[in-house]
Amino acid sequence: MPRESRSMCDISYGRRRGVMPCLVIMLWAFPVVFNDTLHGKIGCRITRGLVSDTYNLGVHMLLGDIIRWHGHKTPSRIALISEGREITFGSLLGRVNQVANAMSAFCSPGDRVAILAENIPEYVECYYGVPDAGLALNFLNYRLHPKEWSWIMKNAEARVLLVQEKFLEALQPELADIPTLEHIIVIGSGTSQYPSYHDVVGAASVDAVDREVDVDSTAWLLYTSGTTGFPKGAMVTHRNLMVAVMNSVIEYEIQPDERTLIAFPLCHVSGYSVPLTHFRGGRVVLFPMFEPELWMKEVDKHGITGTSMAPTMLNFILEHPKVLDYKLTSLRGIGYGAAAMPVEVLRAAIKRFGPIVYSGFGMTELGGNVLTFPKRDHERAINGDEHLLLSCGTPMVMAEVKVVDENMVECPPGVVGELVVRGEQVLKGYFNNEEGTRKAFDDGWFHSGDMAKRDEEGFFYIVDRMKDMILTGGENVYSREVEEVLYTHPSVSEAAVIGLPDP
Repeated sequence: MPRESRSMCDISYGRRRGVMPCLVIMLWAFPVVFNDTLHGKIGCRITRGLVSDTYNLGVHMLLGDIIRWHGHKTPSRIALISEGREITFGSLLGRVNQVANAMSAFCSPGDRVAILAENIPEYVECYYGVPDAGLALNFLNYRLHPKEWSWIMKNAEARVLLVQEKFLEALQPELADIPTLEHIIVIGSGTSQYPSYHDVVGAASVDAVDREVDVDSTAWLLYTSGTTGFPKGAMVTHRNLMVAVMNSVIEYEIQPDERTLIAFPLCHVSGYSVPLTHFRGGRVVLFPMFEPELWMKEVDKHGITGTSMAPTMLNFILEHPKVLDYKLTSLRGIGYGAAAMPVEVLRAAIKRFGPIVYSGFGMTELGGNVLTFPKRDHERAINGDEHLLLSCGTPMVMAEVKVVDENMVECPPGVVGELVVRGEQVLKGYFNNEEGTRKAFDDGWFHSGDMAKRDEEGFFYIVDRMKDMILTGGENVYSREVEEVLYTHPSVSEAAVIGLPDP
């Protein structure tokens, strides 16, 4: 398909034009319909973000407004499924309110509440409930070492820890090292020393917490992987999250009948898929731990329409001996990310599932994706324009993206530079890290640390991480380009290229 014939896609070096009418409709359809149908019964005021039985409009929306909207409008609609348990929007709203009230009793506005858990319903309750209390939810990756959990909580100055029972024993020796930690609540049975989450939250009021929350206050505090040193705490605000959600709803054409299978850990950046799905009234199916055949069973059992995976996860499914034994026909979209996708794996995925795969470019600091490479462009790629299979797409409607040199001068097409991003979904800064924040921003532009180039049509291509670029013989060698060559060999399933000093 010629690029010019695509809708909403006039590219001008990282900015789309001619899309604002559609964008305004999408931004305001959600709250305006609510205002027309329920105004007077529940109320509809614009403040800085007043929680209570109050709904905030458009860019004034808080993260929890997603659940308040559907909890009142369609309370019996299923919002969440976990290990056979179905939870409606009405029930979820009650639990979100209880979490907000319970945490408000322990914390002051702006405090951090850490959570260490797997993909369980309580995590989703806290996604919305903790920010509704004017607090920041601090995600802990359960795959890290206990000392890393401790370091993150110390840096975040966490005041409350919500910890799944299975992780408590490993974490126990580290708890005394966190001076700000005042309350430890166990998601499970609880102990003689620590109360149970279900007791604490269950005793709280189901009425909405009456608290004013700034839309530019931190809702989620996510720590980066630390590939360039110690992890940094990305402060993602309500506004960042809502713009990211609206951006993705537009770009990925999310539907009300969406059924999203969460295969990544909820502590991962892919957790953005939860509010994205809920925004449209879709249901989220939690996947406790990725296993290829179980994934296929869950897709057919629940009629899953969309999911996201890392390239290795997708490859495990494609190479599974029973991959043809399951229908998997309900799938409308498979997003991939978290690592570079080998072209051979991508071809195999399109052959098995059809042209339903999509991708983009994003990171923790960017509220999800800012570049999108949708299904229609994948279809174009496999029908002749195969060079596009290496692309991560074009800028999303509410993001500005460009490639610059070391002086912040925009690079012409085909020239490699650093990818920089600007927009309302970009984090407001790093917690307790003024130097990191200062280095990350230049006149409002966020430095991604990724080397990239764009072509004449406006497609962007990630070449390498700046730190992974290999200097040899005075030339720049990009590891991904070498890895792509290795992947063409039928005996290679994983490849990683690094530079070593020449003795």
